[in-house]
Amino acid sequence: MNIKRGDMTVLEQFGIVPFDYITLKNVLGGYRYPGNKVSKMEQSGELIRLKKGLFVVSPKMHRMTISLDLIANHLYGPSYVSFENALSFYGLIPERVHNTRSMTLKRARSFATPLGNFDYISAPQDYFRIGIRQEIVSDSFAYLIASPGKAICDLIVATPGLRLQSVKAMQIYLEEDLRIELSAIEKSETQIISACIDAGIKKTELTQLYKLLER
Repeated sequence: MNIKRGDMTVLEQFGIVPFDYITLKNVLGGYRYPGNKVSKMEQSGELIRLKKGLFVVSPKMHRMTISLDLIANHLYGPSYVSFENALSFYGLIPERVHNTRSMTLKRARSFATPLGNFDYISAPQDYFRIGIRQEIVSDSFAYLIASPGKAICDLIVATPGLRLQSVKAMQIYLEEDLRIELSAIEKSETQIISACIDAGIKKTELTQLYKLLER
């Protein structure tokens, strides 16, 4: 079933920002059975269901590129994009990242969506709140992402069995395992790393990271 021009206008107003079922139901208030209309929109490809009750408009409706980082923030939160995704965004690692990984205050979760897989790693509040940036894109939307230093800390903290007991071991891990260009990391990031150390998670490893970047 083809969607009416009026319905297209309704959907286009959302752009690439995810929205919940209640919001969609309200803008489709003219329909006697809005739930049926939503189902038909899904079937015809105008709507993409991210999880139960959360949708995003298909790119074929607005012809814009969907931001997976923005999706990640809305899919499960509070959360911020981190790990390899943040390091790739800052150009610190060469690899293209497939799964979108985030840190969250909630319990760890994973979601498989039509747009890709999203993984969330749990962190305590004192650690979570450090080093989060708001990335504003073209004055049209914004999402939360870890700073470069926080993204590295998150990788170290969330990798089980990772023991880096010296500055040399940390340097090998960053330069050889992750292929990070250390000279590209700003000195100001050491303040964020210091705050992560004070949060008390993997203090030994994060202390080696701090010493390495302070050299």
